[in-house]
Amino acid sequence: MDSAVLLDLLGNENRRRILRLLAQKPCYVTEISEYIGVSPKAVIDHLRKLEEAGLIESTTDDQRRKYFRITRSLRLEVSVSPYGFGAKSAYPARSTLDMSGRCPHLTIEIDGIDNGSDTGADAAGSDAESADAAGSDAESADTAGADVLDPTTDRDAGDGRNGSGVEGTEASSEIAEIAAEYGRLQEIDRELSLAQRWIHGRVEDALAEIDERLGTEADSRFYAAVLAALTETDGTVESVAEEVGAREEAVTDALRRLSDVGVVTRTGETYRIR
Repeated sequence: MDSAVLLDLLGNENRRRILRLLAQKPCYVTEISEYIGVSPKAVIDHLRKLEEAGLIESTTDDQRRKYFRITRSLRLEVSVSPYGFGAKSAYPARSTLDMSGRCPHLTIEIDGIDNGSDTGADAAGSDAESADAAGSDAESADTAGADVLDPTTDRDAGDGRNGSGVEGTEASSEIAEIAAEYGRLQEIDRELSLAQRWIHGRVEDALAEIDERLGTEADSRFYAAVLAALTETDGTVESVAEEVGAREEAVTDALRRLSDVGVVTRTGETYRIR
């Protein structure tokens, strides 16, 4: 889904409250209306927009009541800084996705098995742990204020029957393993969020340094990309332009300016960082 469309949808508080409610259990219109305190007509309008966007779907029960539920999971990330604005959305990867080699700078340990490889990730993690804890509180502010339903009201809680004997023991063991995995994954999610904050701070520091050298009117992200490309290519204008996906004229101007302030040096047709 386009992140701009998703931002527009979630910009409405009542739609966010509807999604919080549906994340806990499927609901019908009257139930949603009573819960968030708006008219059924307004609820239907919100549900229609969410359904058109593919976030929810409806089903009809034996009593011909239409229930709404969230259909799929997705993640929305928004970044706002003096150096840029960006929003991106992504759907969860399949559980069968092979992570080997996909994240060379990141190590994830699950069930005692390392996925990915990089010793620098540990250093990043320790630095991230010392970051200001208030940031993580801010990240969870939206969900912390979420309305919580009494789980005893969940109509889908089951019939209350428990397994017995060997079958019951095996089922309990499987549930315990799933619960343990869920706990580990939640912890990894928190650590990744903290690591993202650490990385974001380092990126801001790097761009601030570039601004200081080139002036605040410079496109610091573009200059940073050009400098990074110099370390990954042979240093010619053509290869740098291809690496950053920019016109050769723009790259030439950037390299000339970087040379003027003493950041890069030119030898023939190639540039390198001093």
